[in-house]
Amino acid sequence: MGETKFLLDENEIPKAWYNIQADLPTPLDPPLNPATKEPIGPDALARIFPLGLIKQEVSRERWISIPEEVRDVYRLWRPTPLYRAKRLEKALKTPAKIYYKWEGVSPPGSHKPNTAVAQAYYNMKEGVRRLTTETGAGQWGSALAFGTMLFDLKCTIYMVKVSYEQKPYRRVMMESWGAECIPSPSERTQYGKKVLKEDSKCPGSLGIAISEAIEDAATHDDTKYSLGSVLNHVLLHQTIVGLEAKKQMDMAGDYPDVIFGCVGGGSNFSGLVFPFVADKLTGEKPELRAVSCEPKACPTLTKGPYTYDFGDTAQTTPLLKMHTLGHSFVPPPIHSGGLRYHGDAPLLCKLTNEKYMEAVAYHQNEVFKAAKIFAQAEGFIVAPETAHAVKGVIDEALKCKETKKEKVILFNNSGHGYFDLGAWDAFLHGKLVDYEYPAEQVKKALVKVPKVK
Repeated sequence: MGETKFLLDENEIPKAWYNIQADLPTPLDPPLNPATKEPIGPDALARIFPLGLIKQEVSRERWISIPEEVRDVYRLWRPTPLYRAKRLEKALKTPAKIYYKWEGVSPPGSHKPNTAVAQAYYNMKEGVRRLTTETGAGQWGSALAFGTMLFDLKCTIYMVKVSYEQKPYRRVMMESWGAECIPSPSERTQYGKKVLKEDSKCPGSLGIAISEAIEDAATHDDTKYSLGSVLNHVLLHQTIVGLEAKKQMDMAGDYPDVIFGCVGGGSNFSGLVFPFVADKLTGEKPELRAVSCEPKACPTLTKGPYTYDFGDTAQTTPLLKMHTLGHSFVPPPIHSGGLRYHGDAPLLCKLTNEKYMEAVAYHQNEVFKAAKIFAQAEGFIVAPETAHAVKGVIDEALKCKETKKEKVILFNNSGHGYFDLGAWDAFLHGKLVDYEYPAEQVKKALVKVPKVK
């Protein structure tokens, strides 16, 4: 049968992150000042981010060294294993070879601490005392609570209210690591109060929670803001996943024909695929496919126009060039809380818009059905977000069965679903709702997107 698990030694943890900006055919469109529509410089970011991360945000150097203090923390769970999903292949009767990178072994249970630890470190080095952030499903919030604890920082987390109510044990995890977790929209900020005044039953959104976290950081001198996805430096830190995976695929004697990952903001997908897409950009692997998997209830990449928009609902961020459903759009309360974002990472959006990547969208029930097939074959119960990638993988493997093509498929198994059993319970008992694409809501939200020439 051959090997099913490919492991690296901890001394093989990468010593540098890969920066795909060095290999883009054309530069990334710059963030813009909302008032002037002119490109902003690094100084404009200093109010909410430390200088070390700002430098990474704008850098075009191909390799950025990982501080030894960060690598030392990574050793708690990295390198993560790469699995050959032979039991799933057998269950599907497919000639395809399926591999997955398992990020659920980290203490918070997902890929998120790859950047949370790094961000906490850079803030600590510059004397920051407290970090604020937002979280959807709670994976990012729990990761930042973990990271700030390790570097003795305080942490305030604004958790999207519907997820706060659906996933109470994520809150418990954050609080266990010393963080403060607040349902958003809240009475803590002026913007939260404004939202609640307009709609006291608002379920919240990542855009709203971002607005609250940024306001909190901007109004306290000892505090900075931390983001778990979207920005260039976040995707940079996550490339440790793909760099390890490339070594492990070499060990397996394979190279992927197609790579899948779930996408809400883009960090786990980009982290896995960017080191491989580098081979596509250089012409070494022109046929490589990279496929984003998102929810039909919030289909940013598959339905959203590629244009400049705010990253948050209160319009406090610079304008970012991305696929967007409109910064004021509030998605339906699906269980994949981490995929309920109106936009996506500018780097991922650029590569998707230029056809180096592609995207698909799925309903809740079909992704849980795919995740159940995976769980009953491979054993791991994955997060609702990750289930979207599993759906893409199974569809591709079944196509291989029809065409009798032996493709190599790789996906990022970005986190476990042990705090999402309420969603699993709803699915298993036929109570999970498939929300239709809210076309009218998106249409109204897109009217508010800034006009940029």
